[in-house]
Amino acid sequence: MPDLNFEIEGVEAIPHAATPQLAFQLRIHDAGPPTVIQSVLLRVQIRIEPTRRGYEPTAERGLRDLFGGPESWGRTMRSMLWTNVNLFVPSFAADTRVALPVPCTFDFNVAATKYFEAVDDGEIPLSLLFSGTAFFDTERGLQAAPISWEREARFRLPARVWHELMRRYYPNSAWLCLRRDAFERLNDYRSRMGLPTFDEALDRLLEEGEGTERLPLEDEPVRG
Repeated sequence: MPDLNFEIEGVEAIPHAATPQLAFQLRIHDAGPPTVIQSVLLRVQIRIEPTRRGYEPTAERGLRDLFGGPESWGRTMRSMLWTNVNLFVPSFAADTRVALPVPCTFDFNVAATKYFEAVDDGEIPLSLLFSGTAFFDTERGLQAAPISWEREARFRLPARVWHELMRRYYPNSAWLCLRRDAFERLNDYRSRMGLPTFDEALDRLLEEGEGTERLPLEDEPVRG
C-alpha cells in the first residue's frame, strides 16, 4: 500500500500563461513498500494561515476589511480558503517532483485577493491539504488506494512573488467585478458627463464624494 508524503520545495510564476498562475514545485515521496505508482489523481486545497505571521501597520488598512481592527484579530483572524486545484501525477517509483499550477485571480471580491494585496512584504503562510486516489501495481494487478485529507504540507509563499505576478499581468491596473445594475449606473453617469473612460468617471465621483480635486498624474494634461 502506498504511503504518500508531500512537500513544497519552491514556487515560481508561469510565464506567458493565458491567466496569472503560480507553479508550486511539489515533491511526492512514497514511504511504503517499494512499488510502482502508475498514476495519482490528486486534489489539493490551499489555505492561508494568517495567524502564523506578524503584520506591519501598513497592512492593517487592507486587513481591516477581512478581520476588523487589530484589537479584534485574536477573535476574527482564522485560517481561510485560497483555492482548490486538481492534478494528474504520472507514473513514478519512490519519489517524484511535479509542478502544481495554481490559478490566481485579481478579483477584489475574493477574500484571498484582498489578503494578498494587503500583505506586500515578508512571507504568506500556506497549508496545502492533499486527497485523491493513487493507482499502483501489485501481484494481483492494478489497485487503487485513497489519499487521506490528513496529508498536509506547509509553505511560506514570498509575498513579492504574488505581487510581481499581478504587476506582470495587470500593469498599473486592478480588476473589479460589479453588479450589472451598478455597472449600468456607472456607464450612464460616464456617458452623461461626457467622460471617455470609466477611470475618469470613478475619479469624478470620488472627487464629488470627498469634496476634493484629484491631482493630475505625471505627463497627464490638466482638465480645464
